[in-house]
Amino acid sequence: MGQKSHPFGFRLGITETHRSRWYAPKALYGELLVEDEKIRRYLDHRLNRTPPNAAVSDIHIERTREELKIIVRTARPGLVIGPKGAEVDRMTEELRYMTGRKVSISILEIKNPDMDAQLVADGVAEQLKRRMGFRRVVKMRGENVMQQGAKGVRIQVKGRLGGAEMSRSMDVRLGALPLSTLQAEIDYGFSESRTTYGIIGVKCWIYKGLYSEGQEDERQTDAAGGQARARGRR
Repeated sequence: MGQKSHPFGFRLGITETHRSRWYAPKALYGELLVEDEKIRRYLDHRLNRTPPNAAVSDIHIERTREELKIIVRTARPGLVIGPKGAEVDRMTEELRYMTGRKVSISILEIKNPDMDAQLVADGVAEQLKRRMGFRRVVKMRGENVMQQGAKGVRIQVKGRLGGAEMSRSMDVRLGALPLSTLQAEIDYGFSESRTTYGIIGVKCWIYKGLYSEGQEDERQTDAAGGQARARGRR
């Protein structure tokens, strides 16, 4: 099998919590699952794919009987909130119209964007789109992550690198990356760079260290599926 397991899915329910936290009867489950995907695509297109880029790395969804709560993790909260909260109000209205439910949006600021794998992957993809040298970009980003205190990083790019006729892959690995260790906190991100000569895929793994006993997580809540079963080492 090698190292093909998704780092997040591998740890789900053990050291990681679900990104959608709700409970539904069988008849409603499919409808709500599709609705979650529509919400994520809408917010990703609006905040990440439309300038100015709000650097949103993750969207968490919680549901109660009365309310749909959306938690947006972003490195630029000012762009998501807008002047006097106008942007958030507009998004709330549009999501309320889209889902037909009462919606509330919470913003969580990412203090250190260089330690977020999704934002690092998005940054590499954006630089490749601007035709910067792929070797330099990948190496520079990897070193930046290590300087911010990561214990290990791997950034992989794959596709028609530098406009070459044959596609190939290239990666940079720095420090340790224990992918098989469930207690290791590994952040994973994937992005695509849509260049004139084709799509280049970018993957990023960041090893932040072991989960410590009783570690507080800003995303943990009392919602269904909001608590991982085991945090500390046994």
